[in-house]
Amino acid sequence: MNTVTRRSLLAAPAVGLVASTMKGEVGKPALLGGKAVRTGRFPAWPVFDRTEEEALVAVVRSGKWNRTSGANVKRFEETYARVTGAKFCIATSSGTGALQSSLAALGVGPGDEVILPPYTFVATLNVILNMHALPVFVDSELETGLIDARKIEAAITERTVAMIPVHLAGSVADLDAVLPVAKKHNVAVVEDTCQSHLSEWRNRKAGTYGTTGCFSFQASKNLNCGEGGAILTNDEEIYRKCFAAHYNGNMTDFMHGTKFCITEFQAAMLLAQFARLEQQAKTREQNAQYLTSLLREIPGIMPARMHAGCTRNAYHLYMLRYDQQQFAGLPRGKFLKALKAEGIPAASGYGPLNKVKYLKNALHSRGYQRVYSSQQIARLEERNNCPVNDRVCAEFVWLTQNMLLGTRSDMDQIAEAMRKVQKHAGELVKA
Repeated sequence: MNTVTRRSLLAAPAVGLVASTMKGEVGKPALLGGKAVRTGRFPAWPVFDRTEEEALVAVVRSGKWNRTSGANVKRFEETYARVTGAKFCIATSSGTGALQSSLAALGVGPGDEVILPPYTFVATLNVILNMHALPVFVDSELETGLIDARKIEAAITERTVAMIPVHLAGSVADLDAVLPVAKKHNVAVVEDTCQSHLSEWRNRKAGTYGTTGCFSFQASKNLNCGEGGAILTNDEEIYRKCFAAHYNGNMTDFMHGTKFCITEFQAAMLLAQFARLEQQAKTREQNAQYLTSLLREIPGIMPARMHAGCTRNAYHLYMLRYDQQQFAGLPRGKFLKALKAEGIPAASGYGPLNKVKYLKNALHSRGYQRVYSSQQIARLEERNNCPVNDRVCAEFVWLTQNMLLGTRSDMDQIAEAMRKVQKHAGELVKA
């Protein structure tokens, strides 16, 4: 699997930029010895000032560092619930912890099946394996990179207890198709909203439609405290079970749990960062819309489509499809290398999660073999074929969210670099 670390793409502070060339005036590519489109960096991430410093110092001086003694965790939970419109919020140590606590609250365990997409971060798969359930992959949509909700129903069996639609990159999966199927078959929906803070489906916040909605506040995320997460739910019983699952079961006596608690330090950072979230989101939206208008004019560059119901995209990533045939057969890897030489960092994104080696190792481990027959495992491996996702993994290109915090001129330069590479693609193929 081609693992991508988004932290490596988050740039250093901006310095002087090379002036953008007028559209159509594209010079020799930097990879072939020409002048780069830009020599500066995109806006740094994370953004911080004395607000964060003072918040952390206040926690240190209070001597109240964990969620049971301080007030910051509770304040953040109340704030995030209010802003998203959810009844309940539980802050967790990570998005992974939020997902796993949700599955635990639903009683997911050996013998169960959980549906997920193959184009997502490894945590979405890991939490299912941690519960010793069977991960059932549903193929991606080529134009969006999201789970193809039209194919979910065919993947449901009598063993299916939950599905995890992923709101990838800030966009939102087709909830108009997901939710009716889930209701029809009595399957719980755990929204993986780890990359989609403030995203909306039909003007309502993503993460508030399912049984739970799970968020990540890891270092690359649009709302960031280094490591952290949250669970949203409108169901009081699920809230109580999720709390028990994330806190060693000590809130109730009806289920056990583990330890996925957030600290007062992380909560204080989130409250400080939260003050910038809405304005940053607006900046990303405006820049993304402008960039899309530019890239649509370049043959072979196809910005990822949003579903009509997605009324707000958080743009944790700006995703696009790259058609190398429109670039004289220039392989995607060399396209990315040429962009980097022009001062535009970009990545190839995720590999096919349904084909990672450790999945096969897990399914053939002693624990799984004691629960599932060899025939069940073989059938699952057949079911987990996702041919459209193979194309997604081969064609998609990512730009990170901090790049969208720049200026309109920055967006012009991204498009200029792609036009420049396209004009000289034949030479780059031979180089």
